[in-house]
Amino acid sequence: MPARLDAIDRKILTELQADGRITNVELANRVGISAPPCLRRVRALEEAGFIKGYRGLLDEKKLGYEVTVFAMVHLASQAEADLVAFEDFVRAQPLVRECWMLSGEIDFVLKCVAPDLKTFQAFVEKLTSAPHVRNVKTSLVLRQSKDAAIVPMEE
Repeated sequence: MPARLDAIDRKILTELQADGRITNVELANRVGISAPPCLRRVRALEEAGFIKGYRGLLDEKKLGYEVTVFAMVHLASQAEADLVAFEDFVRAQPLVRECWMLSGEIDFVLKCVAPDLKTFQAFVEKLTSAPHVRNVKTSLVLRQSKDAAIVPMEE
């Protein structure tokens, strides 16, 4: 944890991770300071980049995305231009929720959602023909055991 964050800043970040829609007045009450300095601290945390943004977390299954799959992608080349070309391809794919470049045997792991297996299969065909893709291995998610979209805020 960077030294420039004090205990109040860490409390603010913890509360905002739990509820990004909390009012400034309620946030101030929870962290033990008045509203004006709380708002100043939140703005300073945003400006310093500790808070990247705010968004609603949607339930993909309720929105019709019944299938979650991880795709492990091995590229034929790890030249920077080829990596960037693949990343550009992935950014344009709406079924890809996350993309991580890895070290080791696999170059990228993609977390994908689809309404059904047929749609995902069509995406895999597109993925395997993407620039510099050597092979793709997929794993269908059976169950999610943890979904903690938070950063631990230990003292």
